[in-house]
Amino acid sequence: MAIQNATLESMVMALFNDFFRGRKVLITGHTGFKGSWLTLWLHRLGADITGISLLPQTQPNLFSLLNIESLCQHHVCDIRDQPALATLINKVKPEIVFHLAAQPLVRASYREPIETFSTNVMGTANLLEALRSSATVKSVVMVTTDKVYQNQEVERPYQEDDRLGGHDPYSASKAASELIIDCYRNSFLAEQGIALASARAGNVIGGGDWSDDRLIPDAIRAWQNKQPLNIRRPESIRPWQHVLEPLFGYMKLAHDLYHQPELSGAFNFGPETSEAATVRHVISTAQQIYSSGDVIWHDVPEGVHEAGLLTLDTTKSHGMLNIRSLWDLNETLKRTINWYSEHENGTTAQALCEADIAAYEALL
Repeated sequence: MAIQNATLESMVMALFNDFFRGRKVLITGHTGFKGSWLTLWLHRLGADITGISLLPQTQPNLFSLLNIESLCQHHVCDIRDQPALATLINKVKPEIVFHLAAQPLVRASYREPIETFSTNVMGTANLLEALRSSATVKSVVMVTTDKVYQNQEVERPYQEDDRLGGHDPYSASKAASELIIDCYRNSFLAEQGIALASARAGNVIGGGDWSDDRLIPDAIRAWQNKQPLNIRRPESIRPWQHVLEPLFGYMKLAHDLYHQPELSGAFNFGPETSEAATVRHVISTAQQIYSSGDVIWHDVPEGVHEAGLLTLDTTKSHGMLNIRSLWDLNETLKRTINWYSEHENGTTAQALCEADIAAYEALL
């Protein structure tokens, strides 16, 4: 698993033809789970990174464990504060923007709908409004979710031009943000030469996520504490993928948009449709990998409404961006479970994340 530093650096720099080296990159939400992974990866690629976000929301958190603050210009700023956000962006003068800051949890959105809408809808609008006055930004990737589609619980995977909608506040807020993104692209940013795309990713798993109401983190917490895991909707089907899969997609999209602004639009990121799986299958496989852990299955759905079936059509990202999923579900679960197990046994988050990134890069 060990790779000589010179060889590793050569392999990393070959990605994107050294595109990110020295380039000013802004990441909103860099203190979150995906944001921390993305910041680490872009730092390895030589990017000059600025992060704008609230403080981490969990303890422990990957931001602190990876010492992400040392890898970027770290700013604590609420994206709902439009003047503060605009001032920072004007000061930073980024070329590439990744927008990940959000209220990301479905069940939390039922408890705090106004916070969810203000963050996900107006936060998105505030960022796009700030970019209107930028003379440096060239490509922008706005991360939304696979849950932006009006879910009809049908077996056909959703395509980028399907109808948007949302039953729960989280999904509705992200669908609304898609409309705002499209509006700003057509009304303002395209004519300024700013390429703007939205990225709709399937369910992401990987080491270093300690959020509530996340399937694998919930399982790890329960099993490490010798408690049974309660599963409320075991037959729900989702497009599961390792966190590095969509992050590579985001970076590839930002790179390609920079050179081909006509790619602006929406892109799905997820596994092959055949890799979508039930919660029951995911947890049963995780049990085998973890080698222990009890589960209580609740076959009658409990709690607030959550979609039972959701899959994505990724033909567009495959064809236009030339990317494919590199790790299947079994490999994804194995790497995720092993990440938590090795971290519990004393291996640092830095070493574990670096190893996963190196293994992923070796397949590119």
